[in-house]
Amino acid sequence: MYRTWMRFLTPGPAHHRLGLACLGVGLQHGALPTVGPRTLDHHVAVVISAGGGWYRGADGRRTTVTAPALLWLTPGVPHHYAPDPDTGWDEGFVDFTGPATTAYRDLGYIEPDRPVVPLSDAAGPRAVITRLARAARRDNPLLEVETGAAVHELLVALRRARADLAPGADQLLAALARDACAPLSVADHAARHGMTTAELRDAVRRAAGRTPKDYLLGIRLGRAKDLLAGTELPVAAVARRVGYDDPAYFSRLFSRRVGLAPVRFRAQQGHTVPGGWSDRVPDPGDPPVIHSPDTP
Repeated sequence: MYRTWMRFLTPGPAHHRLGLACLGVGLQHGALPTVGPRTLDHHVAVVISAGGGWYRGADGRRTTVTAPALLWLTPGVPHHYAPDPDTGWDEGFVDFTGPATTAYRDLGYIEPDRPVVPLSDAAGPRAVITRLARAARRDNPLLEVETGAAVHELLVALRRARADLAPGADQLLAALARDACAPLSVADHAARHGMTTAELRDAVRRAAGRTPKDYLLGIRLGRAKDLLAGTELPVAAVARRVGYDDPAYFSRLFSRRVGLAPVRFRAQQGHTVPGGWSDRVPDPGDPPVIHSPDTP
């Protein structure tokens, strides 16, 4: 016995240009029928939140699936899977496509070589799929855009839920972010954490989907943007604050990565305020009260 709810969408050309387009969403549980063998022309994320079963890929090997787990079904790859006929499983699936899938694959969010991915917890991804299912109602005027945006959110939730992320990954990234503007090489950072450069590279790649150099550079440039927009510090002083003794090199690097020179960025984004910007992230549920000049 099983229960199935599913809905399939037909986004238009403009929706595909948004990067990701949702083609379908479903929620099922029980002793579901076997899927395949089949080959698709798009991506599917199947989130197994309870139960277990098996998966067989192009190599013919049968892999046991135990919840919580993710099945990655990727274009052009034959696959065949089913829940255990005695216990069944609880699944939510999302079909999607779009040019952004290439970038997500390069960043490690989509893993064609790992069709079965253990999850630490399926609650986050399942919540996104549930919201996506609610957005997929036929009378939703924002149907294609809202569901496409939810696919982006789902890929982030799946990345966070991966069980193979090292327990200390968040602490490592936080420590790197804290020291990103110090005059340290990648090798120096690795040594400070008792790791080899290769170990640091692998850890950051798994946790952040990028190399340590790119991760540190992104933080440095973000800090540089804050200083350029929020202070009147000279560009050379900004460069030193974010770890570059050579302001000319900093300007070239900034221009290449941001697309405009530091002075041009400041001219466009400058919002200097007395005392500087607040370090406290605003709470949308408790916004500050802004009084008019006539308010006593």
